[in-house]
Amino acid sequence: MVRRKREKERQPPFGMPKGMVLLTTPGGWRHSVSTVDGRMHCGSLADVPVNADPAAEARAAAAAATIGLAHDFHETRVDVTWDPPREPGSWAAQVTVAASSPNPFR
Repeated sequence: MVRRKREKERQPPFGMPKGMVLLTTPGGWRHSVSTVDGRMHCGSLADVPVNADPAAEARAAAAAATIGLAHDFHETRVDVTWDPPREPGSWAAQVTVAASSPNPFR
């Protein structure tokens, strides 16, 4: 009997996003993206000024980064929906697969 090595299916280094948190800090804007596989990816919005309007610039930049990652790693379109803020300097969002996108869980 000859055994063949199964080729491992390579998982993308960035899981499918399901949620996001955006925080303002004295040093700039920070964001964390949670994924469906339980991972968390954190980073900063380097191109957004510290004093940027959170309703416009910062949330738009964080959403664009998450949308871009879902597209680049999963070839999937996602929508980002921001929840009403619960406390100053902190915003949360839900990330869902866009209706017109192919199924990311093939």
